[in-house]
Amino acid sequence: MKIYFANALFSQAEINYNAQLAQQIRQLSPDIDLYLPQENGDINDKQAYADSTMIAQADTEQLVHSDLMVAILDGNTIDNGVATEIGVAYAKQIPVIGLYTDTRQQGADNQEKLQALSQIAENQFHYLNLYTTGLIKLNGTIVNNEPDLLAAVKKYLN
Repeated sequence: MKIYFANALFSQAEINYNAQLAQQIRQLSPDIDLYLPQENGDINDKQAYADSTMIAQADTEQLVHSDLMVAILDGNTIDNGVATEIGVAYAKQIPVIGLYTDTRQQGADNQEKLQALSQIAENQFHYLNLYTTGLIKLNGTIVNNEPDLLAAVKKYLN
């Protein structure tokens, strides 16, 4: 099974997280062929040069030939590249598993947090673009922790 892993890759924290989670996914089965864009030195060696068309062609080629996409949705907003890749996956009918671990989603039954929604600039929850998350839900799922992500990947292996 070919899996495309989508996340930002511009800080050491993102690079480390991607590598750690990609390793966990790869350990699920020897049948997994996971593409992690940061491992593609032809386009993501930041000491070298790759223009926008080189990046778009290389990553899109991998994405459209994938059976599944894992998309990390965390951050101030969904990374622009990840959002674009989600759109491509949807158009190509490639299932997407979104991972959204933002802790601000906790307390959904807390009445104070819910009442704060009616006050200007007091949203206690994080917002994700509904169009982008809708594309995922139309052809996949969103989970909020790594064990559930790994379980969802296993379901697609069967």
